[in-house]
Amino acid sequence: MPTRLRRPASRRRADRTRRRDSGSDLGARILVAVPAIVFAIVIVAQGGWIFTAALIVLGVLCMGELFTMLRNGHPVRLAGFLGLAGMLVAAQLGGPEAVLGALVASVPVVFLLGLTQPRCGAPGLSVTALGLIWIGVPLAHAVLLRDLPHGDGIVIDVLVGTFVGDTGAYLGGRAFGRRPLAPKISPNKTVEGLLIGIVAGVAAVWFAGLYQDWLSGTDALLLGLAVAIAAPLGDLFESYLKRDAGTKDTGTLFGAHGGALDRLDAVLFTAVAGYYVWSALL
Repeated sequence: MPTRLRRPASRRRADRTRRRDSGSDLGARILVAVPAIVFAIVIVAQGGWIFTAALIVLGVLCMGELFTMLRNGHPVRLAGFLGLAGMLVAAQLGGPEAVLGALVASVPVVFLLGLTQPRCGAPGLSVTALGLIWIGVPLAHAVLLRDLPHGDGIVIDVLVGTFVGDTGAYLGGRAFGRRPLAPKISPNKTVEGLLIGIVAGVAAVWFAGLYQDWLSGTDALLLGLAVAIAAPLGDLFESYLKRDAGTKDTGTLFGAHGGALDRLDAVLFTAVAGYYVWSALL
């Protein structure tokens, strides 16, 4: 009879530790997610200026974390905050053209306020522009998406697909991950986790669509696919910046689970994808 090979004791202990840590970490993630989900449902249901104002607050928190992480570039903080608020107000009052106009108008504001800082220069202007484009533009698209027909339901679908996909990628990577996805950017992410996350995200949006009689199954699958692909890109984008800056988390708003930007990095990509996909499907 062939002898069954046993894994080394150290490997078995490591596997047990990983499963235990995974379970405890998942519990902490759920504990953090519950109030965030309640908050999201409330502001999406309210819509209008309440939704816009809440996103301005979240945007300022995210941009503040970005500017702190890249503080050596001497960003123009006030100009960034003003530009972000201006784009979201423009989205609420106008449309995509108004958002573009607000973004263009923020450029001279960044320059003029940058002149008042002792140290700014090209790095400061560049970091500020990054905040406006990476954080301000997507949040403005979230406002635009909420104002579309059935926008409240689509925003919820996008959030569900984003966070379910993220959880699926996390659990799938822990359980089945073998092949590194982007070891130089985020060593813990795996190809298996990515694929499981995409399937989970698509399935989540499709399942949510079953309770929305105005959303067909095909449209739900297309929306879910766009969200499921955009979400990991957003996550990798932030990981790339954090690794370059030599930091693990952008903030401490959610304790051990990082800051606002750590929680919304994927949403900054999926909100844009959701807006254009749903606009095309209407």
